[in-house]
This record gives sequence, C-alpha cells and structure tokens, in this order.
Amino acid sequence: MTNKLKITFLFGIFMILFSANMMKAQLKPGELVDGIAAVIGDEIVLESDVNEQMNYAKQQGASNTDKCEFLENLINNKLLVYEAKKDTLIENRSAAIKEQANGKYAQLLSQFPDEKSMLAAYKFRTGYEMKNAIEKIDTDTYYGQAKYQRITEKADVTPNEVTDFFNLYKMQLPEIKDEVSLAQIVMNPKLTEAHKQEIIDRLNKIKKDILGGESFESQARIYSEDPGSAPNGGLMKNITKGQMVKPFEAAALNLQEGEISDPIESEFGYHIIQLVRKAGKVYDARHILLMATPTEAEIKTAKVKLDSIRTLIIDGKTTFKDASFRFSDDKRTKFNAGIIPGADGSNKIERESIPGSISYELAGLNKGDITSAFDDEDERKRKVVKIVKMEDVIPAHKITMETDYDRIKQMALNKKKNELIEKFVNSKLPTTFISINGRYDSCNFKGAWKKQTTKK
Repeated sequence: MTNKLKITFLFGIFMILFSANMMKAQLKPGELVDGIAAVIGDEIVLESDVNEQMNYAKQQGASNTDKCEFLENLINNKLLVYEAKKDTLIENRSAAIKEQANGKYAQLLSQFPDEKSMLAAYKFRTGYEMKNAIEKIDTDTYYGQAKYQRITEKADVTPNEVTDFFNLYKMQLPEIKDEVSLAQIVMNPKLTEAHKQEIIDRLNKIKKDILGGESFESQARIYSEDPGSAPNGGLMKNITKGQMVKPFEAAALNLQEGEISDPIESEFGYHIIQLVRKAGKVYDARHILLMATPTEAEIKTAKVKLDSIRTLIIDGKTTFKDASFRFSDDKRTKFNAGIIPGADGSNKIERESIPGSISYELAGLNKGDITSAFDDEDERKRKVVKIVKMEDVIPAHKITMETDYDRIKQMALNKKKNELIEKFVNSKLPTTFISINGRYDSCNFKGAWKKQTTKK
C-alpha cells in the first residue's frame, strides 16, 4: 500500500505480461523461444515483448499486425525510459514500484487457491520470476510516462491550430458512437460508533497478543486486510516522507523503533503500526489493517441521506453542482460539478462502456433525470452509495467542430505532444547506442533507428 496507500490493480497489463508465457508453451519445434530484439542504451527489448504487445492488441480487436510497428513503439518507449533514468528531476521510485509489484502479485494470488495453481495458470516457474516480470512492466510504465510528461508539460494548442487540425484530418476522424454526459454524488457509508469501536477493540486485542509474545509478522499475515503487505507480514520498506496518507505517517514517525501504535484511522480503515527502522526521511514499518467495511444497515442509512439530497435537487432547493461540492466524498469529481470524465479526457462517455451497475440504474432515464440512491464500488473496491444525473444524451454522429470542439482540441494537442516526443527522440539518436536484431532488417521504421544491427 504505497503511493498514498493507493494501489491500482491494472489487470489488463497482466494480459500483456502473461500472453507470451502462454505462447511459449505452444511453440512448435524450431520456432524462436525468445531473444533480444533491440538494445537502446542499456535498455533491452525482447522478442517476447514484441509478441506480447501484438497478442494483446489482437485480443483488444486491433487489426494491425505489423510487427515492425510494434517493435518501433517499444523502442520509442525504451528510449524514453533510458533518458528518464538519467533525468535527475524524475524521482527514483524503485522501492515503491517493487512494493507495488508485491501488492499486485498478492492481489492476483488471492484469486487462486494457492500459489502453485496461480503460477501454473500464468506459466511462471516461481513467484520470484513473476514478481520480477510485474516489476519490470511497472518500472517501464512509470519512467516512460514521467519522461513523456516532462517533455510535453508545456504543450498547448490555439483555437486556430484546432481548426487547422480539423480541416486537415476531418475525413479521417471517426464517427462518434452513442454517448452520455454523467455527473455523480458519491457517499462513503459512515460506520456507527459501535461498529468503529468493534474494529478498534479487535486491533487492541491483536496488539495485546503481540505484546504477549505473538510476532507482529504472523498476526499481520493472519489478520491484515491489506493485500499488498499482509503476505510480507505487514512489512513496507523504504517508505519516504510524504508517501503515505497523513494519519499513517504521523503515527509511524512518532514511534520509537520496535514500538507499536494504538489503533489509528485513515481513509483505508484502521491500523496498528510498528516502526521497524528509521533513517532520516526513510523508514520501514509493519502494519495491520482492518478495513472499514460498512454493514447493510450503514449502507441503507447512507442511501436514505442521499435520496433526501436528491429530493432537494429535484425541488430546486439546491443544484446538483452545489450538492456535489458539499456532500460528495469523491475527490475526483466533487470539485467539477460531479462530472464523470470520459476515457479521452472529455465529459462524454460511450454508452457501451458504462459499467453494468450504473447502466442498469440509467435505463429509461432522459436528459436531466437523476437516479435514486444505489450502492456501488469505488476504484478500490470499497462499498459506496451514489446518485447519478444524466447531464446530456448525445446520439451517434459524425464529428464536427460545433458538437465536439473539446475532443478535437484534445486530438490536436495529442498530435503536438507526439511531435514533441518525436523531436526529442530524434535529438537523442546520434548519441544513443542502438542495436536492432537482423531479423528486422526489412522493416521500414519511421525513425532513424537502423544505426547498427545484429545477425540472427
């Protein structure tokens, strides 16, 4: 539970990771198992990396099967990773990434009866090998994105540039599918004082057992509900100041080494913490987390409160925007009138991509209608209660400046950012060691990558 104790389990990326391992089990005699496809600086692209990207793209419905293009995309990203690791303004997050990889591994493991069956399913020989694979992808993702952000952070487009982009590419722009614009008010059901005290009492009992001779490590493995650290006995290493949520950090840094805190509350639930080691602004700690999971009665209470807010909005006594700001617990949307952002950064969402739990509640609603309160899960799989407003309904149509200016502006901005990245990459080619395997001699790359080749 690093990076503000927020771990996002991106299961889609594991399809990229594991598809090649499954593929290797089905290779025919004489086929290439793996090898180095390219070297950029001291970064390596494996043949399996290229195949993984292609296989995943096909699973997502992509028609492009040009292996050269996939390799070039990987080389581009590896060059960004290589440059990012040399950039002193980009934070080295190796320890946090390793901890995050352990968390993802543990989350996957929780879906199988045991480690052996999970490793067999994903075609890995050992847990160490699988964790390393996860860590490798997370490292490349972090450094590639960080460098991309550094290069493009000042990019912008003028209205004239947006118009020029549209006029140049309008015949190539896709037709827009049925879309909606949605706003929401989200509430985290409040635990009763009795329920809170029950959780605190459980933690105090665990602490008492530890002080009586049980090891913190064993108790964390048994009781902690943090999937990232529980398998490691609650241990989190090399935590830097500012990395954890404030209540956790304040409690941990006020302890002496070996000391255990009283139960403390954070947005994730209730913890007891043991400080293992502290050296300047870096420390190791163990913790046991009990989640603040609401009961059905607590969820019902939240629904009643949210429905009363809905009534105030419908009666004109407040606006959805003001109610979202005052009452919503979703920090991502409460300061933006509750508007749920779309995948492309606009406020429009394709109907077919709306999660089933929300789509069911929206059935039959028209523009301006608001659902009754219903329960759902947030991005961390915690129980929440919400109401959703149908802000707008946009039928399928051909893209135009009048109806889709924000989307066209984002497309133009993305094009400018890609041009900045291309310019940066080209500026580094003369001074960067690049070697591409001779298997790709016939590729017509967009960039001037073919400085050196290695034969099969």
